[in-house]
Amino acid sequence: MINNYNAYQLKENGNEDGNQDNDQNEKTDIEETLDQANLIEKTGEVVPNNAKHLIHCLTIIGQVEGHYVLPSQNKTTKYEHIIPSLVAIEQDRSIRGLIIILNTVGGDVEAGLAIAELIAGMKTPTVSLVVGGGHSIGVPLAVSAKKSFIAQSATMTIHPVRMNGLVLGVPQTMSYFEKMQNRIINFVTSNSRITDEEFRRLMMQTGELTMDLGTVIDGEKAVEIGLIDSIGGLGDAIECLYQMIEETGEKYPDTVQENGVEQS
Repeated sequence: MINNYNAYQLKENGNEDGNQDNDQNEKTDIEETLDQANLIEKTGEVVPNNAKHLIHCLTIIGQVEGHYVLPSQNKTTKYEHIIPSLVAIEQDRSIRGLIIILNTVGGDVEAGLAIAELIAGMKTPTVSLVVGGGHSIGVPLAVSAKKSFIAQSATMTIHPVRMNGLVLGVPQTMSYFEKMQNRIINFVTSNSRITDEEFRRLMMQTGELTMDLGTVIDGEKAVEIGLIDSIGGLGDAIECLYQMIEETGEKYPDTVQENGVEQS
């Protein structure tokens, strides 16, 4: 009888331990779900559980906010948030690739160029995808990746540099505009297949925009003129990024010193 009672007690204890383990696992799953929800809400980032390669998704939406804070009702991408994220992505060797999703109306020129320059200088494989629109400073951001895609229905607006607020009507102002414009043109033509002459022609075209110079082009036209590499969707962009990852070795591999010579 005592033996049976002991066996029953052991069984009950085992059931309690098992229930505690299950409760702990359920709690862990709930905590992970909440952490994911908080991550999505704060940064728009998601960590997949069963991906072929670990990649980071960076979204550039609304207006690119620069040195001035935009009104609270505006959807913005803050460059002071994007820049440290790019640095962290580049340093983290577990992140094998970066996909940039763009749906932006443009924004601050210098902030946009700063982000574009950082993306263009990364060793991490990068792919951009324009959905909806990649207008104004969104054009350099779209071409900054190693491979660019645009959705069939997406559009891009190419126009001259504009400035808000007080503008002095002096030759120095026009010289500043021209230098700023050249910075954009040089970056775009260096990171895509479009020619300097074609890009300037689209930028200065009249008769298409109601209150501005410039051109609106769709996905097919963007690929035709060499501004964007390919028409495609999310699957095409991820497939291309995976291929780039598999063709590229590990970024920043560990090195050892042998006889004073650094070797990988």
